[in-house]
Amino acid sequence: MIADIHITEKSFGDKTLMRDVKFSVDDGEKVGVVGRNGVGKSTLFGILAGTDTDYTGEIIFRRGITVASTAQEHHGLGDQTVLSYILAGLPEYAALKKIIDEYPETMGDNMRKIEEYTQALERFDQKGFYQIEEKIERELDNFQLSECGERPLGSLSGGQKRLVEIVKIMHAEAHLPLIDEPTNHMDYVAKQQFIDWMSSQPRQAMLIITHDRDVLGRVDRIIELKDGRAVSYRGNYDAYLKQNAQATAAGMNNFEQVEKRMTNLRQKVLDYQRLKEKSRNPGTIQKFKRLENEARAELAELSEMDKPTFWIDKESAGQLDYKSAERYGKLKARNIRLSMKDAASRSQHVLVRVEDAAVGVGERILFEGVNIDLREGEAIELRGRNGAGKTTLIRMLLNSRAAVTPPSSARAHSSLKSPPEIFRERSAETSATRERSTVSGVEGVAPAAPILYSGNLFLDPQVRVGVYEQEIDERYLADPLEVAIEKLYLSRDLPISDTKIRQLLADYLFTEADRMTPLARLSGGQKARFQIIAMLANDPQLLILDEPTNHLDLPSIEELEMALAKYSGAILYVSHDNYFRQEIGGEVVQIGAE
Repeated sequence: MIADIHITEKSFGDKTLMRDVKFSVDDGEKVGVVGRNGVGKSTLFGILAGTDTDYTGEIIFRRGITVASTAQEHHGLGDQTVLSYILAGLPEYAALKKIIDEYPETMGDNMRKIEEYTQALERFDQKGFYQIEEKIERELDNFQLSECGERPLGSLSGGQKRLVEIVKIMHAEAHLPLIDEPTNHMDYVAKQQFIDWMSSQPRQAMLIITHDRDVLGRVDRIIELKDGRAVSYRGNYDAYLKQNAQATAAGMNNFEQVEKRMTNLRQKVLDYQRLKEKSRNPGTIQKFKRLENEARAELAELSEMDKPTFWIDKESAGQLDYKSAERYGKLKARNIRLSMKDAASRSQHVLVRVEDAAVGVGERILFEGVNIDLREGEAIELRGRNGAGKTTLIRMLLNSRAAVTPPSSARAHSSLKSPPEIFRERSAETSATRERSTVSGVEGVAPAAPILYSGNLFLDPQVRVGVYEQEIDERYLADPLEVAIEKLYLSRDLPISDTKIRQLLADYLFTEADRMTPLARLSGGQKARFQIIAMLANDPQLLILDEPTNHLDLPSIEELEMALAKYSGAILYVSHDNYFRQEIGGEVVQIGAE
């Protein structure tokens, strides 16, 4: 055992987030941590990492254990280079480097400092820090982040930042990495590299917060934070589903027994009151009074018990017997309620068409030869590496609605020019822009606009589009949640009222306290639910989904999948969640090289 965790209580104001959370981590054990959004998963990691000390309990690590953790947000670090950020996250590196750099100028004949300097040199060598920058650059290259070491962290995409976090953890050589949602924004190749690395470290224990079912399929144990406590399930995701279904069925039965007992106790209190009032014998009166008080005390104790959270995955729920299924229908946990129209008949007019498109930035071609024909009721998956141009294509389609002409195959092929020819024609007028945009995202450098070198893009200008994006529009981040929802609707000329806002908050599981919380302070899962509200605000006929399962908990992912299965419109999506891809299906369009 390398870690023994026992958190007796963790609260925020009047809200108790955890009570009696207790589990341990063994050597080499890969543990997935799951739970509904807001139950305290990231808070738990803050406690384990030592950044949150405001709790009661005891965290015991075996002597000599080092802990390293990933970060989900990078606010205020935009100017820091990728290399310096990774190095700063390596245990001991900063302290040792400070001694090695500064002591030669200040230690003189001070024997204590000379000894510390000598020890620092030895430890620096033992940790392999003299070669660490070269190793990190090589690992960045493996994750398609070539020449990113000296780039500002703020210039990277969400997926690239995730990869940086993984590189940081891979080189931390920690006994216990705390990895928070590692695969959010990763592409399918990078995710497989992470899973392969995770599986190739038999001696390294890991705690991984994730609702990525592909990752959960490779863990040794799953810890679920639920109702303020931790429940342990041996095995991977499939084993968890089976054990959870069995435990939930038993828990529902126990809860019903408790409810029946409370009903009986309420009746007994009334009966003892009546018998006490009718009695004339002092001894008999005292007897009924004692029985009434005992019944009241037991009832009060049972009434203080919170209703447990009951959730069973849809496949296991479908295998419940009639009585258990009826019980689950009454007791299951609240989930997000998505309002999406369905219809028995679907029109077949074209909503999205891309014909032999080639797109580039400056002199670099992102992709070419892409064809899409998406009609209402159909789904198409855009598949490709991070940086291949999936999001670029989506944005170009949305921008194309400003000046739209329905494409025809004849025009698409008769008037096309090759990318080099177009580039030569535009070279004179764009050379200055290309000079300024060699590195996209660097402060003071204008990012190059993507160019449609050849082909045609068409998005029906009459169709209502709902877009789920990876990141929230910055103009909403400082606003309280209810204000952000109101601004969102008004910015699209959509009707909104206090009643509508309250309904949305209830449908998406936001509490009263969440209403006035600035969007920037909400959890990743809560922000994801806001993005779904934004996507569905205009009752869309076409959904464009860019990694929609990121940050959602398992029940919410399943609810989204079930809603999309009934949806009558068209879906254009990007996802590296293999379970989600299997549920939504549709034609796969490759963007860039595989």
